[in-house]
Amino acid sequence: MGILERRQRQKDEVRNDIICAAWNLVKKEGWNSLSIRKIAEAIEYSVPVIYDHFENKEAIYLEFAKKGFRTLTDKVLAAKDEHTDAAKQIKAMADAYWDFAIDNTELYQLMFGIGMACCEIGKAMPEQEKFRSLVMEPIEALIKQSGRRDINSCLKYHTFWSVMHGLISIKIIGNPAIEHELNKMVIDDAMSGFIKNLS
Repeated sequence: MGILERRQRQKDEVRNDIICAAWNLVKKEGWNSLSIRKIAEAIEYSVPVIYDHFENKEAIYLEFAKKGFRTLTDKVLAAKDEHTDAAKQIKAMADAYWDFAIDNTELYQLMFGIGMACCEIGKAMPEQEKFRSLVMEPIEALIKQSGRRDINSCLKYHTFWSVMHGLISIKIIGNPAIEHELNKMVIDDAMSGFIKNLS
């Protein structure tokens, strides 16, 4: 292995160590507690070493947000691909979205800025646009099947996302009055009404 390859491998290893340390800190203390100094202490490197790999803390956030949108898109696509009927696709996609958010709470919080002081992560990210296109496809298919011309597919996408995101946000923030099963029942009911409205 040449000198350049060895240096690149070492650089990649340090970058991976930074990401792993950041994730461990987030799991313990939350996104708002993450700092470059804490990451440096965790991997026993100086702060400038972190800045050699990431311009600032927001660049680390962006790395995680991209990963989150890629994972969410993969899960929603897999759920969609299990069905050919557009209504069943929307229901399966909603279930996959819900499961991702509940199983990956920290990533979901970052992706959509829930409970964070400032987060512009989701704007103009290709990974987010891919997710949007994926959800739009069965919505547009149902509208086409219905033959209705009074339904705006873009508006319906935002309705889908608002229902999902709103209920998941309530769940993540932790309203103890709303049980997990009840929250899921509300999403199932909302998706049923949403699909019926497209037909």
